[in-house]
Amino acid sequence: MAELLLDSAIRFWVFMPIVVITFFVGMLRHYISIITAGEKPVDKQQVADSQALIRTRILRENGKYIPKEGFVMRKHFFVNEENGYLTTQQGRQAPIRNPITDPTMMTEMLKNNISNMVPMIVIGGVINWAFSGFLCTKVPFPLTYRFKPMLQRGVELATLDASWLSSVSWYAINIFGQRGINNLLLGENNAADQTKMMQDQMNMAAVSMPQDPSKAFKAEREGLLVVDHQWAFKNVENDVMSQRSYFRSR
Repeated sequence: MAELLLDSAIRFWVFMPIVVITFFVGMLRHYISIITAGEKPVDKQQVADSQALIRTRILRENGKYIPKEGFVMRKHFFVNEENGYLTTQQGRQAPIRNPITDPTMMTEMLKNNISNMVPMIVIGGVINWAFSGFLCTKVPFPLTYRFKPMLQRGVELATLDASWLSSVSWYAINIFGQRGINNLLLGENNAADQTKMMQDQMNMAAVSMPQDPSKAFKAEREGLLVVDHQWAFKNVENDVMSQRSYFRSR
């Protein structure tokens, strides 16, 4: 098979423009999402539950640094059989939020779809119209012919080597390949990340499924029940005096 030689003008009129267009469209999508993003309402009960779980975890991990009376008092507040906080809360069920009847969730879903899907469809159509039919580059390793539909979209040549990359496929690779640059310039949680956008759409059905706080309260209660108080400063005077005598001897 004869080796192909690409015109050097393809680098400046096809290869680099696709990279630049993809990058600036991602930045534009990111800042549009920031402008259109509204303040999410805070659920007071959810905040209270999370703070209670944090307090119990801190008590389990750092209870040895407070006196035994304080540890027992806090432990009794959380795990008392009659009216302990974790005991009373572990039987509570989370309210089910239906995204169809919740206007706030419907508005957020609509904003995400508009800011993510519409630019992707429009720019993809422009790229397919303006740059279709070009070969941009060649991968530096051989590939089988099963990669031709993925790497040579828009160039229907049965005898062409599968290592060549078409302009449309180069645009698709840039959509997902610029994730590191976007994270470096825009931060980790940026709206220009198409991978994150696709994951959010795949997990859209999970929005209506609330987290069950009763399981978390039950696990924290069981973990706190088995914790015994071990006073960390039991022999602190002897330790301090031994260290003092050690430094004096030196």
